[in-house]
Amino acid sequence: MPERKTLERAARDKRQGKSASTQAGEFVREEIEHVREGKHGVRSTKQAIAIGLSKARRAGVALPAPKKASASTKRKAAQDSRAAGDGHAKSTTRARSTTTALKRESAKPASRSALSRQASASAAKRSAAARSAAARKGAATKGAAGRSAAAKKAARTRAANRASHAHH
Repeated sequence: MPERKTLERAARDKRQGKSASTQAGEFVREEIEHVREGKHGVRSTKQAIAIGLSKARRAGVALPAPKKASASTKRKAAQDSRAAGDGHAKSTTRARSTTTALKRESAKPASRSALSRQASASAAKRSAAARSAAARKGAATKGAAGRSAAAKKAARTRAANRASHAHH
């Protein structure tokens, strides 16, 4: 069961009209934190993300499987989304064995450097248009205060960059 604050953050994202993947991001973040805290490990950064997304679907985030996912991934995603609404108790034996298996894995995939590698690799696969569309959509649901803060930060960054370039 995801922590209450994760569910609350996801709910807040939904109220603000943010995308399903933004809402799911809260669950992924929780998963990465669990690995960092040593609650359990994972075999790869992708696995940590996958567990987070699965939990998000089970918590009722309307997150479809990606178009180019394998059949088995699509099946699992559909199963997770169905599980959100069925309300039956999860098998304790199965839950325990999952946790036990994860405890044997490593915490390295949740390190800053591993996450950074994963993000760069993932971004590199996307087209410039897709990245730009994502940025536009993000700006649209940010709200006036958020946009203003982002603009100030961008201006500061630009000023800092100009200063450092001037010396070279």
